[in-house]
Amino acid sequence: MARDRIEPYTALIIQPEVTVVDNREGIQQNLDRVKNLIHFGVGYFWEVPVRLVVLPEYFLQGVGTPGKGETGIGDAMKKAVTIPGPEIDQLAEIAQEYGLYLCGGGVMEKVPEFPDRWFNSNFIIGPSGDVVLKYHKWHIPAYIGLGTSPHDLFDEYCEKLGGDIKDLFPVIDTEIGKLGTMTCHDGCTPEVSRALGFNGVEVICHPGAIQEVEGVSQPWDFWMFTRRTRAHDNMCYLLGSNWGSVNYKYYPKAFCPGHSFAIDYIGMVMREAPYPAEQVLAVGLDIEALRKHRTLTIHNCWVDIRTEGFRQIYEKPIYPPNRFPSGNPPKSLSEKVIICKEVFDDLYKRGQFTPPAGYEPEDISKLLQKRIDYAQKTGRLRKD
Repeated sequence: MARDRIEPYTALIIQPEVTVVDNREGIQQNLDRVKNLIHFGVGYFWEVPVRLVVLPEYFLQGVGTPGKGETGIGDAMKKAVTIPGPEIDQLAEIAQEYGLYLCGGGVMEKVPEFPDRWFNSNFIIGPSGDVVLKYHKWHIPAYIGLGTSPHDLFDEYCEKLGGDIKDLFPVIDTEIGKLGTMTCHDGCTPEVSRALGFNGVEVICHPGAIQEVEGVSQPWDFWMFTRRTRAHDNMCYLLGSNWGSVNYKYYPKAFCPGHSFAIDYIGMVMREAPYPAEQVLAVGLDIEALRKHRTLTIHNCWVDIRTEGFRQIYEKPIYPPNRFPSGNPPKSLSEKVIICKEVFDDLYKRGQFTPPAGYEPEDISKLLQKRIDYAQKTGRLRKD
């Protein structure tokens, strides 16, 4: 049966100031701010109605990175929430009021099936006010991300919450297009966006908390060029939201310096806020134009894929699964990064990586251990 036409609509990308809070009570100040920014954007861009809003990673609670301000598991659990729950319900009221879809990300979430840990969770609320999609961040970097990935307890996760590609990387078919979401580091490599593309995604809502020290601005700017590639490869819109500025005693104000953007389905940048300050970006999305583009064979990034030659890449694990099963959640970043010793051993043993001059393949994991030991001894990396 033929589908009804989707009229062009406005999407908002919110780039707020975020305060790193200590407990659940502190969340309200961040929540109040993003609610007011949504009210502003919906009102200002009334002529082509707003139907979709994207908020950045950790917009509710903030997060601490290695050093004196590192967030341990106990710190995070003090400010973890449920989805749905009273905080999410406040955003649901806005979604109902304006009849829009609202995506937020990087929420420190308590999950009933695994009560001893928190997940880095994205959600999409529909115009009904219901949470219509929830996603748990897959590619959490070992050196900086403490939340649990489904991969960390993969067998248990699949048994309790589902292990099909549509369970792990969900896409929802809506009256404004097929929506999916990924978080921050998920966009650095092709796999998560490709899974969303496999599931039919047309708009990737992409919350991030991308730091300047990792290359948000020129000349590196990996945040932009990798995400343009993700949009191009999957012929979908990609809406990336980052913090505008931050309040935290251990961070510079421009720790995550904006650069929120909208990218279209051929990889072209439509809008950007390239500065460390609050902003609301508005961009027009035309799902029908995207769908027409996908009917062409010229430069179609799906119809020419020859899959058989690539299967060996994923036959064996790289970062090993099931390392943080029930009863053993990751308590500090050092517990996760130390697993990279095994990854290095494997990558160098099979000849994929070549060690620097003067080193043998087995020396690299020892070098990482020395760095960890020094960082812990000198207070640069948390031990527990």
